[in-house]
Parts: sequence; C-alpha cells; structure tokens
Amino acid sequence: MSTTSQRIADVLAGRILRGELAPGQRITQDELAADLSASRIPVREALRILEQRGLVTLRANAGAWVASMSRRDLELSYEIRERIEPLLLLDSLPGLTDEHLDAMRTTQDEIAATDDVETFLDLDRRFHWTSYAGSSETQLSAIIARLWDTTQPYRRAFARLAGSQGSWVISAEHELLLEALRRRDGDVAAHVLSLHIRRTKVALLEHGDLLSTGG
Repeated sequence: MSTTSQRIADVLAGRILRGELAPGQRITQDELAADLSASRIPVREALRILEQRGLVTLRANAGAWVASMSRRDLELSYEIRERIEPLLLLDSLPGLTDEHLDAMRTTQDEIAATDDVETFLDLDRRFHWTSYAGSSETQLSAIIARLWDTTQPYRRAFARLAGSQGSWVISAEHELLLEALRRRDGDVAAHVLSLHIRRTKVALLEHGDLLSTGG
C-alpha cells in the first residue's frame, strides 16, 4: 500500500463520515482521481482499503459505491456492539486515569451545550473513545471502530430527527456512565453502556425510512 493510496483513503473516509457522500452514492474513480490529483492506481487501492473498513462497496466491472445498510445489517451491528463494547469498557477501566474522566466530563458538558448535529457526532465519539483509552485490546477496538464508522450516516440522520429530546436522553445516559466510571463500578458501567447502545438501536429501527435516506 502506498502513502498516496492511504492519503486518498483518509480523504474519502472523511467525506463519507462527515456525510458529504451518502450511503448508496456512486464513487466515480476518474472524478476522484482528478479531484485529488492522483492516478487511477492509488485510487483503486484506496477504494479497496475502504472496502475492508466497510465504508465502500466494490462491484466487479460495475464500480464503487458508498456502502449502505439494510435494516438487518443495522440491527446486527448494534447487537454486536451491545455485546462487545462493554467488554472493551471493562478492559479499559483499570487504565482510566482521573485525567481521562475529567476529559469525558468536559466533553459531556460540550455535548449538553450544542445543538449542532455534526458537533454532537464528533463529541459523542470523543466521549466514548476516551472511556476506552485505558485498553490495549487493539483487535477489539478495531472491530468496534468499524461498527461505529459503518453506522455513522444513520446516527447522523437519527440525530437530526430526534433533536433536543434525543440529546437530553443521550446526555442523561452519559452522566450515568461517567458516574459509574468515577466510582470504578465496572458492572454498572457495562450495564449502562449496553442499555445505551440498545436504546439507540431500538430508536433507529423505529425509523426505517432512515435506512433509505442514509444521511
């Protein structure tokens, strides 16, 4: 893999995660190459990198598309997260410092103060991944990061739909999680996180139209 391919993959991943490219949208290799001043070979390599991350779908002799999810895909992604993300949190807990928890406190205060969806998505990711900073389980982290990335467009669409009421519920759950982590109560923290993920799954699946619109 060349550094050019990785650079293109990073740029394209950013566009997908920011919602600039929607699920199901076609990616034209020639246009992407021209836009990024690159040849087609590193573009093809970059698309293969993103296919491995679950962000792009490649079809033989047909081209590339931003990956999209069916209702069952989304449901299964959240069921996996509900089971394995608490494992990462429990592994992280012994390594979490007061500085990590203070950073989570600051991030949650910022979440409570914003009504901008893109800002919320960035802060929400920062909040949770700070809680995993004490873990060295890179394989588990990679699996969970992929699930976060592939469901990002649907979380964005739902956050826009849910508005302030949804933000209030998320903030309340974050407060419970942070309180449990400060008490070093792994059982309660894992339970709160599991319920947090499950509630999001149920709320998303109640709005099946989001699966057709993506972002």
